[in-house]
Amino acid sequence: MAISRPQMMKELLPGLNALFGLEYNKYDDEHTMIYETESSDRSFEEEVQLSGFGQATVKGEGSAINYDSAQESFTARYNHETIALAFAITEEAIEDNLYDSLSARYTKALARAMAYTKQVKAAYPLNNGFTNTFQSGDGVNLFTASGDGVTGGDGHPLVDGGKNDNRPSTGADLNETSLEDAIINIAAFKDQRGLLVAAKPKRLIVPPALQFVATRLLESQDRVSTADNDINAIRTNGAIPEGYMVNHYLTDTNAFFIVTDVPNGMKHFQRTALETSMDGDFDTGNVRYKSRERYSFGVSDPLGIYGSPGSS
Repeated sequence: MAISRPQMMKELLPGLNALFGLEYNKYDDEHTMIYETESSDRSFEEEVQLSGFGQATVKGEGSAINYDSAQESFTARYNHETIALAFAITEEAIEDNLYDSLSARYTKALARAMAYTKQVKAAYPLNNGFTNTFQSGDGVNLFTASGDGVTGGDGHPLVDGGKNDNRPSTGADLNETSLEDAIINIAAFKDQRGLLVAAKPKRLIVPPALQFVATRLLESQDRVSTADNDINAIRTNGAIPEGYMVNHYLTDTNAFFIVTDVPNGMKHFQRTALETSMDGDFDTGNVRYKSRERYSFGVSDPLGIYGSPGSS
């Protein structure tokens, strides 16, 4: 007795969902090493950056206390995108009993496409943040420094008139000097009122081409490429406590990034979790299987990350 289409779909769906999950989970969520993830129940999210207060003052005996007021410095907006893809198995393939093998192959390909797309979306701000293609809520490039000479750059402006630099003014390749300079620059971050944040690096993010350089810089006992017995100060000081992570979706083989401990930096909002479904099309007789997810990637406080585009 031939199996009916509704019965076939009922029996096929659990297996396809399981296969989809197994294939999807083969791909690491590399974005979790860069972004904080929060849930959302709206079509978009906005995060307002407040200036905070200036340095507290000394109150003289019997005198009135001084008051300060915070103000909005800028707003970061996250517009959630719907990411979806589907495939169809034709009525003829079903009649010829090809649906089992075809659906398995198509489901794996669909899972890979969804996983790949999410990581590409996550890497977009890093891959485009050195130009005005991707800017933070303060209206300048995500990675910028005073005097960097880049359109949309020249540092992140502060309410007090100062600026923060989260990239070197001249791009530098990953080496001992550039990494030490980055750590020093991160320590100099100030808030909107000019107060020192005392920021620290957490982890280094590199493309595959720099993983061996990163290993030598962070894990060697002695200084790299020297004949003396100087210690590796970066390693000894624990300057980058969480080590490095390779992100396979970075497009510039010379660029490197440092995630800092400044809160509310790079953000990932999950509006709708990954879901799959299956149905039949009356007109064509095809069976259709789809996957769908809604999310956004962006930045609230650009001091949550530091980057260098490399020297070329």
